[in-house]
Amino acid sequence: MIAGYFAAALIGLSLGLIGGGGSILTVPVLVYLFGIDAVTATAYSLFVVGATSLVGAFPKYKDGLVDLKTALIFGAPSILAVYFTRAYLVPFIPDQVLSIGDFDLSKRLLLMGLFALLMVFASISMIRNKKPVVQATSGEQGFKYGLILIEGAVVGVLTGLVGAGGGFLIIPALVLFTGLPMKKAVGTSLLIIAAKSLIGFTGDLGHLQPDWQLLLIVTGIAIIGILLGNRLARQIDGDKLKKGFGWFVLVMGIYILIKESLL
Repeated sequence: MIAGYFAAALIGLSLGLIGGGGSILTVPVLVYLFGIDAVTATAYSLFVVGATSLVGAFPKYKDGLVDLKTALIFGAPSILAVYFTRAYLVPFIPDQVLSIGDFDLSKRLLLMGLFALLMVFASISMIRNKKPVVQATSGEQGFKYGLILIEGAVVGVLTGLVGAGGGFLIIPALVLFTGLPMKKAVGTSLLIIAAKSLIGFTGDLGHLQPDWQLLLIVTGIAIIGILLGNRLARQIDGDKLKKGFGWFVLVMGIYILIKESLL
């Protein structure tokens, strides 16, 4: 349990230091350190990630690093997608999804497998650390509305299925499809993640009785972590941290794939 609380602080700390990545650890922390079942953990993760990101977005907004128009355009399809995924798609998935010979694909294995694959892709993004080169230069911000709507919906479905914020997908999309500078894309991403995660969590309330005491404690610790991370971000090289954290996430993703396939 103590290790779980320490990991919750790490989730918030990484969000504050590198602007993303920490939320990818929330489900593994809840499943392996707190003993919560995978489906419930994806729901809890939405609340933890949403509340933590919302707190982290406030100082970014005060510094002028949140674009509300972009957040609304990208966030709207994402919010709708994550809500309907949690309210209707996840409960619709049967406990036994598929059986071929000796291989049984359970709901837990499906969700945790998807999550582990997302961790691997997120880790590669952090390790490569290649920032999109397209930047807004002058004139009005250019929106590629079709691509923004599609990307927002896809991120929403992924968020709903696995309970991760998806910042590593959102930030490049904001830069490439809306022309936002990188720092503003990071701040805007936090607001989008907060809105879609918290609203997505409400989709679970019709068929879930949350352990609010545990949920609020973990969320509170993660919020302390992100506040500390925001302060440290001014003194520490975030790019180097992101690469090291990426390797850690890669190892965790591979571990989950192996562990869940052997259950």
